[in-house]
Amino acid sequence: MSTLKGKTLFITGGSRGIGLAIARRAARDGANIAIAAKTTTPQPKLEGTIFTAAEEIEAAGGRALPLACDIRDEDQVLAAVAATVKEFGGIDICINNASAISLTPVQATEMKRFDLMMAINTRGTFLVSKSCIPHLKKASNPHILMLSPPLDMRTKWFAPSTAYTIAKYGMSMCVLGLAGELKADAIAVNALWPRTTIATAAVGNLLGGEAMIRASRKPEIVADAAHAILARPAREFTGQFCIDDSVLAAEGVTDFEPYRVDPSVPLMPDIFLPEDDVPPPGVVLGERPALDRPPK
Repeated sequence: MSTLKGKTLFITGGSRGIGLAIARRAARDGANIAIAAKTTTPQPKLEGTIFTAAEEIEAAGGRALPLACDIRDEDQVLAAVAATVKEFGGIDICINNASAISLTPVQATEMKRFDLMMAINTRGTFLVSKSCIPHLKKASNPHILMLSPPLDMRTKWFAPSTAYTIAKYGMSMCVLGLAGELKADAIAVNALWPRTTIATAAVGNLLGGEAMIRASRKPEIVADAAHAILARPAREFTGQFCIDDSVLAAEGVTDFEPYRVDPSVPLMPDIFLPEDDVPPPGVVLGERPALDRPPK
């Protein structure tokens, strides 16, 4: 299968960034896409709402259903899933993209921020997946995809941002559990993570500003990699922790330059990349600041 035409995707946090890029890529095939996110009105530092996302999806050739949904709320999630099934007749693909971030050490992490990351990243992923599974069991070639990292249990990933790492690894542990639980149902469950930082609002507003945006790749590289994963046979490809450019290299892509925001700036490696992971030929990464101890 090389197309998602006619497939129905349920995407969390898809009003902007990586989630919206995945939606647009699927829309080019003629997919149906439910955007389940909180943003219903324009925000000062955040472009896009569920309604502008729906417009972009339909302009790209897909059908869209904008759904105001806080994935921390079980009733809202169940209602959004039910609305998607009512509108499109089922769910073929669940994309757990919504995430909260705070790269802070323990002493600098407020408990309300800890609770937010756990509620959205780990619990939200668990809840959304659980709610979609009954419908995925009825689908042809069903997939669950988490935007979460490989599980690399090293101190350097935990020390600078223990709370965030626990919350993101919680998403990845859902991959391990669900891949095993759902194997008999032929529902693929995989994770996808970018090799470099991605030019999103989180990177621009919270992490590194314009300088890091220039050192990043565009969201389209993650979207293209997600498309490649979702087009694979669910029964044959599950329980994998994928890196975006490695997925595309396996599909025959050799030129990754078009994905760069600014080719004159060295690429910034993302966090959570295992030391033994080798980039595709020709991909050269810049140096990332040491992360083996938290900032003072």
